[in-house]
Amino acid sequence: MNTPHSDTTAVLISGGVDSAVVVHRLAEQGLPLHLFYIRIGLDNDQGDCSAEEDIEMCSLIARRYGLPFDVVSLHQEYWDNVMDYALRTVRAGLTPNPDIMCNSIIKFGYFEDRWGHEFRQTATGHYASTLFDNEGRKWLATAVDPVKDQTDFLARISGKQLSHLIFPLGEIPKAEVRNIAVEAKLPNAFRRDSQGICFLGKINYNDFIRRHLGERPGAIVEIETGRKLGEHRGYWFHTIGQRKGLGLSGGPWFVVRKNVADNVLYVSRGYDTEKQYGRTLHLGEMHFITADPWGDSADSPEGVAVTFKNRHMPQFLPGRIRRVADEATGEYILESDVKVQGIAPGQFTALYDPWHRVCYGSGIITGRAIERPQIAVEP
Repeated sequence: MNTPHSDTTAVLISGGVDSAVVVHRLAEQGLPLHLFYIRIGLDNDQGDCSAEEDIEMCSLIARRYGLPFDVVSLHQEYWDNVMDYALRTVRAGLTPNPDIMCNSIIKFGYFEDRWGHEFRQTATGHYASTLFDNEGRKWLATAVDPVKDQTDFLARISGKQLSHLIFPLGEIPKAEVRNIAVEAKLPNAFRRDSQGICFLGKINYNDFIRRHLGERPGAIVEIETGRKLGEHRGYWFHTIGQRKGLGLSGGPWFVVRKNVADNVLYVSRGYDTEKQYGRTLHLGEMHFITADPWGDSADSPEGVAVTFKNRHMPQFLPGRIRRVADEATGEYILESDVKVQGIAPGQFTALYDPWHRVCYGSGIITGRAIERPQIAVEP
């Protein structure tokens, strides 16, 4: 059944250069567009200056192309779902990724359910692409720019959500996107890319965690010797593989373990310390976007070849994945061909084909393979 917007593309814009170039390219193609900005306030339901600047920039883009523009609020949904997940995960000593959950729950969840579904399709400024197989199924595919590729942030969306999305920047390098903005004289052509938590702009992550969880001082211990090196302000400020922010001299020091029960951070010294590396990732809560690409092949002892990312980075790491025989656990074991730095329970691991062209989905790193050091801590 046709709706009033059945021929129109909804475009999610943020005020940044990427989504502005999406608007420019689609408008040049003559597509009818309707622009949306999703507004999320801080936890006190107040906005911040960066959000007001974003909305003003979006308004300028809309006026430039003569397009309808709406600001829609998903404030409560964001805090009830995404940030509640993030705070629960951090409090448990795990490493969350709010941006991944934000995409699946807010941008392509609540937005699509309330507004996006009325339109022909929804376009975003993500660096990703799509492709179709011989059966007509739509798969999430990587961007041409490996440094900017954001498929790992999209590895938790559903096949239904993907079916309604387009990514106009997927085949364009970031440098060219910036050039397009300059040549088109877009008002945000020279605006810096945002680096904050999804929707929370310039907020400092540690300040955000401190406001909600407070501080809980505890020992920082050298894992090899049990020697106490200093104190941290709360284990939730640190993640496995982290180097900065420890306040220790004589480093570099890396966080290699957490003991949440005793509030202890274990560290190891040196860039090449083996303690910060591993090769085995135990993955739970496996999620496939379009379909399970492996079938029974994942049950074989040798598993199947894949590439993966256990954090947002340009590199796709090679490995093999197999399903654990006990189907009740729903667990997979991923054996990397190379050493993996900072395997942190709670992190999402995005999974790809061996040529890192198609993103199949993601799993969440469990703590099953994490050794618990039995070390007497020196006072």
